[in-house]
Amino acid sequence: MVEDEQSITDPLSEALVREGFDTEVAATVAEALELAGSVEPDLVLLDVMLPDGSGYDVCRELRAGSAVPIIMLTARGEETDRIVGLELGADDYIVKPFSAREVVARIRAVLRRAGDQASAGANGPIEIGSLRLDRARRAAVLDDAELDLTRKEYELLELLMTEAGAVITRERLIDEVWDVNWFGSTKTLDVHVSGLRRKLGDSSSSPRFIHTVRGVGFRFSGPEEVTGP
Repeated sequence: MVEDEQSITDPLSEALVREGFDTEVAATVAEALELAGSVEPDLVLLDVMLPDGSGYDVCRELRAGSAVPIIMLTARGEETDRIVGLELGADDYIVKPFSAREVVARIRAVLRRAGDQASAGANGPIEIGSLRLDRARRAAVLDDAELDLTRKEYELLELLMTEAGAVITRERLIDEVWDVNWFGSTKTLDVHVSGLRRKLGDSSSSPRFIHTVRGVGFRFSGPEEVTGP
């Protein structure tokens, strides 16, 4: 838990311990990065406003070398703040004030999704045209160049490619990539799809890979639709 307010860390730590979680606390950016390297946590609860910097910096540093699940804890609940955190790779976003019960429920949901994705990663790669998804490494390679994807972009791509040719509704994409209890703006999905398209060199007007099905969701091209580089 990366949080500098003791009035939050003490009761929340006690609640997490009661639920069976081993909990370590860091109060600064520096402590958080040092602790993450030594403890190798299964999940990070991360405050945004810290004494020596921003939790966004911690999120960015962790994502540079780790897929550890991250839940942002913050008093800043504006939509733009949530989108920034999610764009940097956070898995969920809880706005203060919150209850310990809510935090525990979110932790279990995020860990469950991470476990499901790890199991899926044992499956073989998916290849569509010159795009290859290596699920064992959670990596995507296009025209022999590895793409720099955020966690959510990868998860979107994996779901779309796994069911290539089929239309996947917006609701299902949000439920499976974020959470069934996600109450944020659906614009978050559009932001991530737009970023994914950009990295794939795709175009919404003349798509090679990701097709928009108006009023429904998105469809990834089937293998027979994509040829050549």
